[in-house]
Amino acid sequence: MMKKRILIIDDEQDLCRVVKLNLERTKQYEVFFATDGRSGIEIARNQRPDLILLDIRMPGMSGGEIAEELLDDPSTGTIPIIFLTALVKKDEVAKQSGYISGRPFIAKPVTTQDLIKRIEEELKVMGNR
Repeated sequence: MMKKRILIIDDEQDLCRVVKLNLERTKQYEVFFATDGRSGIEIARNQRPDLILLDIRMPGMSGGEIAEELLDDPSTGTIPIIFLTALVKKDEVAKQSGYISGRPFIAKPVTTQDLIKRIEEELKVMGNR
């Protein structure tokens, strides 16, 4: 079975490392991360991940700006993006069935099990398109 490639773009380096470790521990994922928007965009273009976990509030470029640039680029425009943020509460996300403004969101902090469940849901949705 081929590992799914996940890119994390989040300015919290410790969070990136923990998520990377926990996802790779399952042996189902190969994980890359970037702690700034420009690097994240370059990694996305070069590595073509299966899915991107993207923080919203970051210095320099916001997650929205990063997502816009990725979606406008033909080489990255079809990669699903899950916003990972502390700006919304878990109950707010739950009320919207995990979507806000039509985009998938996960509220921080998140357990590894919940993160994997959400990643698999999004990959399945993309596989059905």
